[in-house]
Amino acid sequence: MIIQNLVRNSPLCTRRGTTYNFGQFKMSTKIKAALIQCNVGKDKLENLKSVSKLIETAKQKGAELVALPECFNSPYGTNFFKEYAETIPDGPSSKMLAEHAKKHNIYLVGGTIPERDNGKIYNTCTVWNPNGELIAKYRKIHLFDIDIPGGITFKESEILSAGRELATFHIKDMKVGLGICYDMRFEELAKLYRLSECKLLIYPGAFNMTTGPMHWELIQRSRANDNQVYVLAISPARGDKGYIAWGHSQITDPWGKVMVSAGHEEEIIYGDIDETECDKVRQQIPISNQRRLDLYDTIKRSTSKI
Repeated sequence: MIIQNLVRNSPLCTRRGTTYNFGQFKMSTKIKAALIQCNVGKDKLENLKSVSKLIETAKQKGAELVALPECFNSPYGTNFFKEYAETIPDGPSSKMLAEHAKKHNIYLVGGTIPERDNGKIYNTCTVWNPNGELIAKYRKIHLFDIDIPGGITFKESEILSAGRELATFHIKDMKVGLGICYDMRFEELAKLYRLSECKLLIYPGAFNMTTGPMHWELIQRSRANDNQVYVLAISPARGDKGYIAWGHSQITDPWGKVMVSAGHEEEIIYGDIDETECDKVRQQIPISNQRRLDLYDTIKRSTSKI
């Protein structure tokens, strides 16, 4: 009755984070996000122990959504994936994530780990809710096979298998889409998430010292601006051996503006995600309604749901 009276008596009323439009009820989801840019070494148990402490720190600073980087439990490299691979959800990394999501009452995006399943290895992101339940699992769709003369040569497909399904989950009433690192370069994937009403895209990633300076920030701003969504990209901290990550984890708003970014060392960055910003951008620049579907469209061919 209170809500109905508010709606009847005011064309627009806001009460404790909830927006009431005339004749319509709409929940405005606001959430504090923390991106953990952690150091990653060769000792898996030490990696998990270190991440556990950082998750606790993020919670103490008020984070409701905590996200980890790509390969947070192992060095990034084709020669490490088999050795560090685990099953999900009964491997040690999954158990740690479930425990801390529940302990700290947070949504926890578990970066990625090498996943072993039916004789194959995947680069996989898991998401855990405040009850410690696995609510989403995404396997990297686009494998990082590149050859840049004088830069870097890397072929994930030598070890990893590609995923075949998109994955989304909800934080309160906000829909979130998942990608991993190289997936960020494929605008069609982000567009499919946008068409399914996502307002936040999360990409654990580890761009390198060649592609990082050129494209890391640029691509995130492009995906955010193209689709009028928030983009979170979480990198490991920069090491000094093997595959060296660029770092610079970043939160980008739906206007394409960088809200906050990290340096290259171990660090936690924070940002407030407010889905009404997506609504504002989409209302003021209504590109979704102006797409020429008579000429082009982005179509999902898989039968999996998003």
